[in-house]
Amino acid sequence: MSHKLPNMLENTIAKIRELVDANSVVGEPISTPDGVTIIPISRISVGLGGGGSDFTTKSQGTRENPFGGGVAAGVKVSPVAFLVVKEGNVRVVPMAVPASTTADRVVEMIPDTLDKIADFIDNRLDKKAEETE
Repeated sequence: MSHKLPNMLENTIAKIRELVDANSVVGEPISTPDGVTIIPISRISVGLGGGGSDFTTKSQGTRENPFGGGVAAGVKVSPVAFLVVKEGNVRVVPMAVPASTTADRVVEMIPDTLDKIADFIDNRLDKKAEETE
């Protein structure tokens, strides 16, 4: 009697290997016209499960028992960071996790808001300086 579950698992793992290779983790380099090369870096998560059972037959003439089983797999590719290569220097730019709550969004807006306020004050001071001259 041949066991079909190991064959099913091996076939599923082979298909996953076809889908996910080293190029899925470290992506193809992207070159820009100004000489910057960007290389995407990803995280791969794989889940695999399977199960099966041999059933007994009521007739004694058959040698093989019927088999019932299945295999399932899932693959998730998530971007993690980018390697930015410019003039021989390499920098890692991590992907930011999107804000999930209102408080997180407000905290993310603070630096941009402070920059806008500083620019506004600088512009006002520059205008006053021009008016006094």
